[in-house]
Amino acid sequence: MVRKFDGSLHWHHSMVWLGEDEFGVWLGAPIGTIYSKGGKGEVYTIEEQRVMLFPHGAWWTARFQAAPAHLDVYCDVTTPPDWPHKGEVTTVDLDLDVCRIRQDGSVFVDDEDEFASHQRQYGYPRDVIMHAESAAAWLSAALHDAAEPFGSRYRTWLDRVS
Repeated sequence: MVRKFDGSLHWHHSMVWLGEDEFGVWLGAPIGTIYSKGGKGEVYTIEEQRVMLFPHGAWWTARFQAAPAHLDVYCDVTTPPDWPHKGEVTTVDLDLDVCRIRQDGSVFVDDEDEFASHQRQYGYPRDVIMHAESAAAWLSAALHDAAEPFGSRYRTWLDRVS
């Protein structure tokens, strides 16, 4: 479950527990998985296999998408994942997204305008802003350099989704 800083629901869907390694907890979503956005009743169907990485204590999560998705990696800058129990994980979305385009490997940061707007709207504390900016910078470099788990490691987890 992903919430916004004010506590409102942002994204919600079920995934399959795939396992855990030195990078964190990996969850999978096969083609056809249904997910919803907030309380607006928007419902979507996943059209390609996906895995998500929830790293321990980090201020980001990563979604890895199989072809033909335009982006192979989509990282959300978030608060560190909270696991009330093994069957549920919650993060707070901090707006910034760091993405890598499958075709040419280029990396970009998205939603910087939303991040700036929400700092005022939600009153992000200074330490949250610093963690978010630091995570976005680190992710940009790691995706650009294809540092693990953004190199090839995630492909072994994608192969486990069916």
